[in-house]
Amino acid sequence: MGLTIAVDFGSTYTKVAAVDFAKEELVGVSQSPRTVDSDMTIVLHKALENLRVKLGLERLEPERFVACSSAAGGLKVVAAGLVRILTTKAAEEAALGAGAKLIGTYAYGLSPHDVQEIEKISPDMILLAGGTDGGNKECLIHNAELLARSTLNVPIIVAGNRIASQEARTVLERSGKEPIVVDNVMPELEQLNVEPTRNVIRETFMKRIVHAKGLDKAQALVGEIIVPTPTAVLNGARLLAEGTEEESGMGELMVVDVGGATTDVDSIGLGRLTGDAILKGLQEPYLKRTVEGDLGIRWNAETILEKAGTKKFLDRIAELDASLTGRIDPEAAVKYLASHVDYTSKNDDDFCIDTCLASVAVDIGMSRHCGRIVEAYYPSGKVQFQYGKDLTNIKCLIGTGGIFAYGREPRQVLEAGCYNINEPESLRPLNPDYYIDESYILWAVGLLSELFPSAALRIMKKHLKKV
Repeated sequence: MGLTIAVDFGSTYTKVAAVDFAKEELVGVSQSPRTVDSDMTIVLHKALENLRVKLGLERLEPERFVACSSAAGGLKVVAAGLVRILTTKAAEEAALGAGAKLIGTYAYGLSPHDVQEIEKISPDMILLAGGTDGGNKECLIHNAELLARSTLNVPIIVAGNRIASQEARTVLERSGKEPIVVDNVMPELEQLNVEPTRNVIRETFMKRIVHAKGLDKAQALVGEIIVPTPTAVLNGARLLAEGTEEESGMGELMVVDVGGATTDVDSIGLGRLTGDAILKGLQEPYLKRTVEGDLGIRWNAETILEKAGTKKFLDRIAELDASLTGRIDPEAAVKYLASHVDYTSKNDDDFCIDTCLASVAVDIGMSRHCGRIVEAYYPSGKVQFQYGKDLTNIKCLIGTGGIFAYGREPRQVLEAGCYNINEPESLRPLNPDYYIDESYILWAVGLLSELFPSAALRIMKKHLKKV
């Protein structure tokens, strides 16, 4: 059996990982920096050439390729529903679970101003939800009519009230739009049905977005791009948690993926109710993914500093190395990183800034992902409401991404995402074991799990390092 090479066309780097399944070994990894406008094939050839040199081979002739992509920010989706806590939330879960990046969510009917805003942010796809089957029809049809008059020329997935969906399709088709009708994401109150929508999003990514992102030339070399990269990571996390018939998993876990463009958080777990708390809103999915498009440690470095505040950022620097506080200018440092997104750390100052940026990103990303307890007082006494998943008992938190594979102080970065005494209402992990994906291959394992799941799982376990 020859080598299998996994490829990730990322927003900052194109990465390759070579695996020998016969020996169940990771043979080598390589990467090459890219920009949004670069030719994907050029960067791919550079990464493959780096790998060939590392392996000491005259020629690199793999048995097969598998590939994923998050290039140019991934698949950008706008979701619109009826009630924010219900159908809009259901639409969000469908989009994020398919590997999309949500760049806008709307509820209670679109306005002309909303449509102008959507035109300006230019999504790759729009997801329309709203109304249970037998429930509200007006919202979905109203939104379709406004979008029909817009300048948008992207696929519009219609996943709402089953009767209104057919009317919405007619309205959109008459205006030359591209509607795709699927089953309602919430056919009954608080009942999720997101898989049909997720499948369509993935299919549309492969058929349309691959061409739009300039990946079709690269696809001729490596074959079909199977999934968006975040979906590959989620698949890898699920494999790690659940295991296979031949190889045991690690149980319920969380993964935080810190990248140059986004910080993603995945949880594989039920997130049951806390004590006597009353669940509010939708039941969270067992497989949950959130994407924070404002927390990339390159593209959004300045935003992260702004959210943390310069004083708190300096405090984090002091915790790492007090000798650096007098010579590092955080504002100048993050401004440089935001304009040089392919820059890699080279000295103590750089690593310190990256660690602080990643810590803030993980802190905020985990807070947004995990549920929370809200107390309310009534004449009968105090009542606790739970919003989202209770992840306090998660025993395994895994860090993946360059900051964990090549950076410093990975444990400190992961600890920033766990229980915080200053935010006791947040249902974050209390005392997990910390691991890092030291070879940065979780995305590749997610791709390879479709071929040889047990072997892929054993390879991943070899490259998990407890910190």
